[in-house]
Amino acid sequence: MKLSGPAARRYLERPDPAHAGLLIYGQDAMRVALKRQQAVAAIVGPDAEAEMRLTRLPGADLRRDPAAVQDAMRAQGFFPGPRVVLIEEATDAGAPALTAALADWRPGDAALVVTGGALNARSKLRKLFETDRRAVAVAIYDDPPSRDEIAAELARAGLAQVPPDAMRDLEALARALDPGDFRQTLEKIALYKYGDSAPLSPADIAECAPVTMDAGLDDLIACAADGRLPELCTLMRRIEGQGIAPVSIAIAALRHFRALHAAASAPGGPAEGIGRLRPPVMGPRRDRMLRQAEAWGAVRLEAALAVLVEADLSLRSSSRAPAMAAIERALMRLASMGRR
Repeated sequence: MKLSGPAARRYLERPDPAHAGLLIYGQDAMRVALKRQQAVAAIVGPDAEAEMRLTRLPGADLRRDPAAVQDAMRAQGFFPGPRVVLIEEATDAGAPALTAALADWRPGDAALVVTGGALNARSKLRKLFETDRRAVAVAIYDDPPSRDEIAAELARAGLAQVPPDAMRDLEALARALDPGDFRQTLEKIALYKYGDSAPLSPADIAECAPVTMDAGLDDLIACAADGRLPELCTLMRRIEGQGIAPVSIAIAALRHFRALHAAASAPGGPAEGIGRLRPPVMGPRRDRMLRQAEAWGAVRLEAALAVLVEADLSLRSSSRAPAMAAIERALMRLASMGRR
C-alpha cells in the first residue's frame, strides 16, 4: 500500500500494529530519518532501545545474510511489548531478503521498518511494499512542512496555541531551514517560552531563530535606511573597531537594500514582497523592513542601490581612497536620502 500527503502523515504518527512492514524513502536523508524516528517511537515507545525491543540491521548486510531479518523478527526479548526491526539505507539488493521476511511474518513478530534513498518507480523495494497488503510505503519529498505538520511539531514541543502572525513566521522559517534545524529551533522556542503564559509572538521566534546576519551590521544598515545619521556615525566607529572589512559592510548593505527593492516592487505591495524574501524576515526586523520599503519606494531604492554599487566598485578597484571612508560616505548619503 502506498500513502502520501495527509494520509501518510497520519499513518507515521500512528502506524497500524496489524501491518508487517513500513518503508520510508526519499531524496533527503534528514527528512527520512526524522520520519523514521517518529514512526518507530509511535510503534514501540521512547524506551524501546534500552529495553532491547529495537533491533538495527544495516541494509548492506541483507544480501550477505538474508536470514538475519527473519531471525530478528522472531526473536523474543526479556521485556514485554511491541518490537521493531529497523533496516536503514536499504537498496534493491536487499529486496529478496525482505520479501521472504514479509511473507513469513506472523502476528506477534516484530514490525519491519525500512528506510531507503530516492527509489524510482521501477524499484523492487518500492514494489514490494506498495503491493503487499500488510505493508505500507511512504515517500518523503523535499517540500517544506505544511501548516498541519508545523502545528503537530509545536504540540509535541508543548506549544498548542499559536497566533496567526507567529504561525506565518514559523512557516517562513520552515521554508528556509533544513528539517533538523527547524525541529531544533522549535525545541529552542518551547524552552524559551517555558513557564510563560503569554502567547507566542513573532519577536519570540526572531529571538530563537538562527542568526543570519551580524547584529552590528544589521543595526548600522538600519540606521542608514531609517535616516538616523548621528547614530550611524557612532555605530560606524564601533564597527570599524571590531575589524569588520569595508567590503563586508558593502555586501551587507547591498543585500538589505536589494531586499527592500524586491519588497517595494512586488505586485501585491511591500507586505506581500516582505513575505516572499529568502531567507525569511521575522519579528521586529520584518516590521522595520516593511516600514522602510514603504517609506523609500521602488524608485528611490533604485537610486540607493546605485550609490551602493558605485561604492562597492570603488572598494574593489585599484583606487587609493581609504576604503572605510568610502563606504561610510555611501551610508551617510543613504541616511540623508532616507531623511528626505
